[in-house]
Amino acid sequence: MDQLFYVGVAIALGISWKKDRKKTKMALKKAWKSFENILPQFLAVLLILGIMLAILTPQQISSVIGGESGWLGVMVASMLGSITLIPGFIAFPLASALLKNGAGYMQIAAFVSTLMMVGIVTMPVEIKFFGKKATYLRNGLAFVFSLIVAFVIGGILG
Repeated sequence: MDQLFYVGVAIALGISWKKDRKKTKMALKKAWKSFENILPQFLAVLLILGIMLAILTPQQISSVIGGESGWLGVMVASMLGSITLIPGFIAFPLASALLKNGAGYMQIAAFVSTLMMVGIVTMPVEIKFFGKKATYLRNGLAFVFSLIVAFVIGGILG
């Protein structure tokens, strides 16, 4: 399936190149710049993940955020997700690695959904633009919704 995606991208790039080389070059330069800007964060998270998976055994991961940890594990995972600032393209491989090492579906659903929707680290910027009331309301509702998502995922997959 991945190869099909890459072939499609190559064809689209070829069509773009043929239609307008200047715009395609500019788009590729912007894409490269974005990649360069994201790379340090990506490498840092990979390093942290590698160290974490090397230090923690699957049993330790399972005891904290495994399927048997229940709602305590969901709350731990949701708190970690709320305070962590990781881009989505890193969050999903991280979630997969944690699942393979003993984490529970409900706990990972809470982690990923709070990671994507709740922004404790970004609150000061959000307050500056939207105000305290809107920021607290949005983050509070996002946190509650994340718990609902975890419950639904736990019911379906758990």
